[in-house]
Amino acid sequence: MISTYSIVACDLEAREWGVAVQSKFLAVGAAVPAAEPEVCAIATQAWANLAYRPQGLGLLREGHSADDVVRTLVGADEGREQRQVGVVDAHGRAATYTGSGCSEWAGGTTGPGYAAQGNILVSAATVDALASTFERSQGLPLAERLLGCLAAAQAAGGDRRGQQSAALLVVRKDGGYGGTSDVAADLRVDDHPRPVEELERIWRIHDLLFGSTPDAEWLDVDAALAAELRERLEALGYGDPDLADALAAWAGTENFEERVRGAERIDPVILEQLRAR
Repeated sequence: MISTYSIVACDLEAREWGVAVQSKFLAVGAAVPAAEPEVCAIATQAWANLAYRPQGLGLLREGHSADDVVRTLVGADEGREQRQVGVVDAHGRAATYTGSGCSEWAGGTTGPGYAAQGNILVSAATVDALASTFERSQGLPLAERLLGCLAAAQAAGGDRRGQQSAALLVVRKDGGYGGTSDVAADLRVDDHPRPVEELERIWRIHDLLFGSTPDAEWLDVDAALAAELRERLEALGYGDPDLADALAAWAGTENFEERVRGAERIDPVILEQLRAR
């Protein structure tokens, strides 16, 4: 049984949908979350029916609401009383369901753009923390809001059986690596004594490598900065006379290629990292 707390949510302004989850269960990220941009985010847990994920995505692609999808999924499932599911749809409408056979404490709540749920929890405070943290964190990126929800839920008591794994899934159209996928973040901690903390650590690395700095904050590379960049790159073994090529070669080696676009302007994150090295 996937004793779990999770939140499914969306940011309609950023056009992102996501799921964050923690559980006393091995590799919870392989079982609970599913999401598709412009369609929905889903979490299936308790005595999880993993078929809810493809079935729910299919129904939501057809334009059904979150409420309709939850009713359809559990209505056709003979094991419904042991299931738990949360859905947020393309319009931010949310629904959650907890069967009467789920182990206490079990329940869920919804609000604008999110559904929070959990089972085998210390108390309702865990789900309340998920909801209140999400509502209070408007304006932050969705991934950071979801991670904050997990941390608050754990601090409020979390899973009654303890901690083991956690996961974060965020999708956005063409939001993945190189714009070639819709998966903006798919991070998992499969077995760890403090999985939420570890997931936050991994997220910070992910954001450093693949995050984006607003164009207005990028720095123009004048003669003095170009000279500094050449000196630092040469010291690291990247002495190509073409500064753009040298910078790209270093960035590619360090996995910063998503943050480099020629050498006329530079992301301040990249400049900081280059100076640190």
